[in-house]
Amino acid sequence: MPPEATEIAAGYGFTGPALELGALLWDGACLPDAPVRIPLATLNRHGLVAGATGTGKTKTLQLIAEQLSANGVPVFLADVKGDVSGISAPGTPNDKVTERSAQVGQDWEAAGFPCEFYGLGGIGPGIPLRATVTSFGPVLLSKVLQLNQTQEQSLGLIFHYADSKGLELYDLKDLRAVVGFLVSDVGKTELKGIGGLSTATAGVILRALTAFEQQGAASFFGEPEFDTSELLRLAPDGSGRGLVSVLELPAVQDKPQLFSTFLMWLLADLFQKLPEVGDVDRPKLVFFFDEAHLLFTGASKAFLESITQTVRLIRSKGVGIFFVTQTPKDVPGDVLAQLGNRVQHALRAFTPDDAKALKATVRTFPKSPYDLEELLTGLGTGEAVITVLSERGAPTPVAATRLRAPQSLMGPVDAAALDGAVKSSSLYGRYAEPVDRESAFEKLSAAERAREAAAVTSALNPPSPTGGRPARTARTARTEKQDESLAEQVVGSGIFRSLARSVGTQLGREISRSIFGTRRR
Repeated sequence: MPPEATEIAAGYGFTGPALELGALLWDGACLPDAPVRIPLATLNRHGLVAGATGTGKTKTLQLIAEQLSANGVPVFLADVKGDVSGISAPGTPNDKVTERSAQVGQDWEAAGFPCEFYGLGGIGPGIPLRATVTSFGPVLLSKVLQLNQTQEQSLGLIFHYADSKGLELYDLKDLRAVVGFLVSDVGKTELKGIGGLSTATAGVILRALTAFEQQGAASFFGEPEFDTSELLRLAPDGSGRGLVSVLELPAVQDKPQLFSTFLMWLLADLFQKLPEVGDVDRPKLVFFFDEAHLLFTGASKAFLESITQTVRLIRSKGVGIFFVTQTPKDVPGDVLAQLGNRVQHALRAFTPDDAKALKATVRTFPKSPYDLEELLTGLGTGEAVITVLSERGAPTPVAATRLRAPQSLMGPVDAAALDGAVKSSSLYGRYAEPVDRESAFEKLSAAERAREAAAVTSALNPPSPTGGRPARTARTARTEKQDESLAEQVVGSGIFRSLARSVGTQLGREISRSIFGTRRR
């Protein structure tokens, strides 16, 4: 090999377990004796898979996910286009696979990997994945509803009130009920001590919630809430392989704000649950965040700060995050600085903006003997420029790489096979059917009925001018008995007693919230 290629190859000669990415490209030739690898121990230092449409990003994350699973590391993949489900089935040998494996020195063998398939809110194939509104929190929900800063602060006030008063927000109708109560004549006084809620802002929030529900989003919120620790499991077959959790998103591609924010909720919830483990020999989970630009588009400063904090701190809990997007400029600088592993596929330079993005991308790489501007525009499908963190934590030399072929099916599995895998899962019975428990909507509705009953009773029994009780007819007595019976049923119910105990008093069990305003477990 040329001296420059030998020096680059030496930077990837790791001693510990590593994933095989491909073979070094130098001067147009593929060098199968110069493998490009990534240490298993540094995968919790996060990463970026970037490149223009059609350059092979999906196959790259499929290749990495396969090897992680084989090394006993669970993986989470968001399948936006519907073409990742093939990771569960063995690949099909063909001339292209044979040619590629020979070029990179790969001993290719078809293999499928253990998978669990999820669907957001039960829309589309997959085990339904839901979150309660309480758990989701005001910051993430504001991002989904596209509220401005003032409206986000008001929504935070609404959550604070519900948290402190024991009004559970399980689904969107619970949140609408609390907002409606707080702007009613009865509820207005409840928030005076902590700032109040303007009728105009409440109206904006209610309209946003209504529009959100009309888009079919109500099914994403509710119970049973998904337990994110399910993502950390190994294969149930006893093989020791990591389980690949695939979130099928083709049915909600038209709701990018929702699914990208929901992925952030999964990470935030994992962050709250997992203990500190420091540096480990292999990650507990590697999380691939596809279409990452959707998460950052239109994000508030507070939201971006929370993302940066999550990315920075979740590493010490053994979780690695790979953002998958088109160009590094899609990711804010503070987040990009945390991504130690880079797989950059080809970029296009058809417009002045493209050329500017290309130059910005080149500046994010370490110094290299390659002409990166020329190289990045000339890479073929399944080729990438790679730099990762070595076992010492230092960046490896920049390596143009021809990537290996995935061992699993490079495309979606048959719909019937996918449906069968979902229904045969041990988790399907736990999450398939939604549950509507007593919560804020029921409590506030019961209190309203009690007030109406009391008002009816008062109207039918006005005080007499002389201060005594009015004359009672048989009909009046029957009406009073019916109204009192209704009032006693409502006021005497557990629902109303629970609400009455909470209104106007601090229960001492307010929900504690942390990063993104999500519920602290």
